[in-house]
Amino acid sequence: MAVAVRSLFVFFLLLAIKATSRVFYRHEVAWVGDAPEERWKGLRLVALLNHTSLFELLYLGDAPLRLLWAIASRGVIPAAQKTVERPLVGLLYRLVASQVVSITRERDHTWSALLGAIRPDGLVVMAPEGRMMRETGLDATGRQMSIRGGIADVLHALGSGGFLIAYSGGLHHVQVPGRFPRAFKTVRLRLERIDIAAYVKSLGEGLDADAFKRAMKDDLQRRRELYCS
Repeated sequence: MAVAVRSLFVFFLLLAIKATSRVFYRHEVAWVGDAPEERWKGLRLVALLNHTSLFELLYLGDAPLRLLWAIASRGVIPAAQKTVERPLVGLLYRLVASQVVSITRERDHTWSALLGAIRPDGLVVMAPEGRMMRETGLDATGRQMSIRGGIADVLHALGSGGFLIAYSGGLHHVQVPGRFPRAFKTVRLRLERIDIAAYVKSLGEGLDADAFKRAMKDDLQRRRELYCS
């Protein structure tokens, strides 16, 4: 009963964010190639590339109700520990999915907890860069942004289903980290749906874990540079 109540609460919260986003922002959405007929059915992983702002919840304005319900009822979201520990933003982020798992940037027990939280019908929503780009184009420590290898662990845990890559056009024109947001801007997103099993096979089924992670990081980095402009 408690799970059902949380699912309904999260769904209506996501719906409220979607409505707010549609009211205060213009949205431009395009698909890489032809839009697939089954765009939202059977999704197991949604990955947002080009992580630039905590205001990326605005992209829920582009999500259909079917996807919102999937996130609310069976979604698992890894969230940075320092984000969920913030007074107000942290409370919001703890409520944006069926299960939000607080993780550090280390491969420790928090990462194991995330992988253990993935149900057979679960949907994982994540930002594979694992950190946020500042206005300089670098992360908070001055390093170049790059894809981290954890998404490869998630893919192997899922095994099959749909993989939606969301290429963000960037949100620094809406909110630079640490500054107040601005309304009535245009937010841009490109979408691409990939079959998980086919994608894993294309990268090299016989690769060992480290080689597969490198291949996946290189591929997603290439896609990011190509489609996030």
